[in-house]
Amino acid sequence: MIWNSGWRLASAVSNAGGLGLLGAGSMYPEVLREHIQKCKKATDRPFGVNVPMLYPNLQEIIEIIIEEGVKIVFTSAGNPKTYTQHLKDHGITVVHVVSSVKFALKAQEAGVDAIVAEGFEAGGHNGRDETTTLTLIPMVKEQITIPLIAAGGIATGKAMLATMVLGADGVQVGSRFVASHESSAHEAFKNVVVDAKEGDTILTLKELAPVRLIKNKFYQDVKSLYESSPTVEQLKELLGRARAKRGMFEGDLVEGELEIGQVSGLIHDIKPAAEIVQEMWYEFQEAKTDAANL
Repeated sequence: MIWNSGWRLASAVSNAGGLGLLGAGSMYPEVLREHIQKCKKATDRPFGVNVPMLYPNLQEIIEIIIEEGVKIVFTSAGNPKTYTQHLKDHGITVVHVVSSVKFALKAQEAGVDAIVAEGFEAGGHNGRDETTTLTLIPMVKEQITIPLIAAGGIATGKAMLATMVLGADGVQVGSRFVASHESSAHEAFKNVVVDAKEGDTILTLKELAPVRLIKNKFYQDVKSLYESSPTVEQLKELLGRARAKRGMFEGDLVEGELEIGQVSGLIHDIKPAAEIVQEMWYEFQEAKTDAANL
């Protein structure tokens, strides 16, 4: 949720009964501090921070989270052993995002409090093995003893129920909240998400960090480069810097990196985050009732 989940979205989700998460991956340390402080003013309910561990200034970000009294941290894209115990020593609940059973077990061994298992349907950075949520959740559930949160392809109450039937204790939702009023994404990007159809996204750049992209000109440039069996350095050169910011935050739909999940094909409108939470919850309850009557 980089460039999408700032304090407005996180606080709106928390106020609606979910757990809002700030996307620290797109924030310099002092910008993150500002968003945490604004989020604390905007909600009196719990919220957390998602920290991708592949970004610079990681230690500074962790210390700001501790200083500001954040109680929940979701770590991702890195070794959970690095900061889990340090965070827990300060009374922080730690959840780690994984894309495989192997890394779920490593995260559990590192002492995290819960795991997010994310199928390859998800947007943004992803797993290399292309394991789907439908397959991944029961496989991880079979191996771990701590709470399990499902992610990847979840934008409806029915999908939430389905993952819980498979063993999840909760769900993490990303792409659906991109198309919310409170998302910090550019309006042009939100509209592209709403217009997306089945097959409009693809997982690529596995040699760097696997990412699911909408098929725009930048993606076509990536595809063309792959035809020449590029080196990692050539891929890095094409990607350049701030490509995701350019696409999702600044609205460059041609040259920008447009990250979104496959479930974008089910997202048809932009609405308040609270309404999204409420609709998912009501649909979840209806689906439970319908399933009980089968």
